[in-house]
Amino acid sequence: MMGETAGHFVRKATGLVRAWSAFDAFVYAFFSVNLVTLGMYIMSFAPFVPKGHLLPAAVITGILVTFLVVVYAALIATMPRAGGDYVWQSRILGGGIAFVLAVTGWWFILWHWVPIYGNVLSIQFFGPILATLGRAGAAQWFGSPNGIFLSSMILLVFVTYYIAVGMERYARIQKFCFWGGLAGLAIVLLLLLVSGQGQFQGAFNREAAALFGASGDVYTQTLEASRKYGYAPPSFGSMPLGPSVLLIPMLVFYLLWPNWGATLYGEVRGAGDYRRVFSGMFWGLWVTVGLSVVFFLLVAKTMGWEFYLAANSNYWATIYDPKNAPTLAVPLWPYPALLAGWLVNSRAVQLIILLLMSLWFWGWSGTVFLSSTRVIFAAAFDRVLPEWAASVSPRSHVPTGALVLMLVPAVVVSALYAYRPGFATLTLDATLVIAITYLGSVVAATVLPWRRPGLYQGSPVARLTVGGVPLITVAGVITIAFLLFNLWKWATDLTYGVNNKQSAIYMLVLYGLALAIYIIAKVVRARQGIDLARIHSEIPVE
Repeated sequence: MMGETAGHFVRKATGLVRAWSAFDAFVYAFFSVNLVTLGMYIMSFAPFVPKGHLLPAAVITGILVTFLVVVYAALIATMPRAGGDYVWQSRILGGGIAFVLAVTGWWFILWHWVPIYGNVLSIQFFGPILATLGRAGAAQWFGSPNGIFLSSMILLVFVTYYIAVGMERYARIQKFCFWGGLAGLAIVLLLLLVSGQGQFQGAFNREAAALFGASGDVYTQTLEASRKYGYAPPSFGSMPLGPSVLLIPMLVFYLLWPNWGATLYGEVRGAGDYRRVFSGMFWGLWVTVGLSVVFFLLVAKTMGWEFYLAANSNYWATIYDPKNAPTLAVPLWPYPALLAGWLVNSRAVQLIILLLMSLWFWGWSGTVFLSSTRVIFAAAFDRVLPEWAASVSPRSHVPTGALVLMLVPAVVVSALYAYRPGFATLTLDATLVIAITYLGSVVAATVLPWRRPGLYQGSPVARLTVGGVPLITVAGVITIAFLLFNLWKWATDLTYGVNNKQSAIYMLVLYGLALAIYIIAKVVRARQGIDLARIHSEIPVE
């Protein structure tokens, strides 16, 4: 059967190579649940759940996401192929479902993440550095449409280079960013550890005056402005469980992604070893959760928990409620690395800290394209997409056709995001679509022992059971419930900012586009004598 069907694939083998070690996969998982670039940004939205507490919410989220890790590690060990979600869903649920879910979630949606990444680059890199150099006006310019578009283009240049040089060289860049970023974070945490709240208050007042022309006790003014606006930050010791659970659908915006590299495991050595695969994603997740808890404790100790929440509330009020928002003495997003650096009265040291902390962004930025190119490649290898999209550079082993299909549309989408009023609103459901893609894979994993019993019994996870029930199924059921809870809250609760009707319609259009492409491909391939259903019944050779 395999011999007959192999001729229907574009080639007998993918042309990709296993260039990554298990440690490289761990670093990728660690950057995907990025404490600094994603985490600190998402944490700043905590005031939107006024009575919730970040610390218990982060721990509970970590526990629940661990079941997702169990499921994905099992899928990878069973079918360690480039393309991840698309390959698993197509071999278990069917090609049409897989193509629509995976192509929308990993291809179309990631175009829209480019300007989102560009916006993060503006507020976490250009803004803080320019402000530190005394260029407050230039720092704020990077929050304008021109600034966001420029940041997006700079991002695309770097990301295209990262991916074009191949997995082996990309791993070196990633490790450099990993160690340098950890050094920067260690300095930030150490400054918070050895300093007191009085020192921070003095440093904040000093720098607010020096860089932005503020006057008086700006620290206290920040707290008072928040209360006048209507948000009274709770104390750090107040950790009500119920309201904190409501923060989970917010924190998954950074903690839901330890499996982001699942599409790459056709290029990771030892991908068939369940324990090794599980460990990489598990530790990528839990080191991040642990560092998050340390960060919360040190912020409460030195910055003051109420100040931290108030500063973030004030900032987001200027974005979402500018008519009623308080005037900001420091008109930038309150980036914790910037604020912690102010504890050292030295511009040179402050810049070094910011540059080191920027490595969290640069190490993470490749995730916007790298995983997606493998899904496009896998669909083209199955002949659902044109053959040229499965082309691989013989020198770097990079799927160049897939890279082009990410790069060109991303430029157009970035321009629309920056310059067309209302387009950014259409991207609000971008995270929801990826979660739906995950849901498809988790459902496939849950039914794997019955849908593909031969494949399952021959896998290294077949012996893992809970009370006689396959572990992959038990973890799958829990993860389905977890994902459905988040999807329900996102769809029904204004708090999370993603239940926008226009965005939902736009995402449905993207799903419709994927479905149309698949139907056309099925018709065209049938005329060529190629049965996509037969292809999707077989596992491609790496």
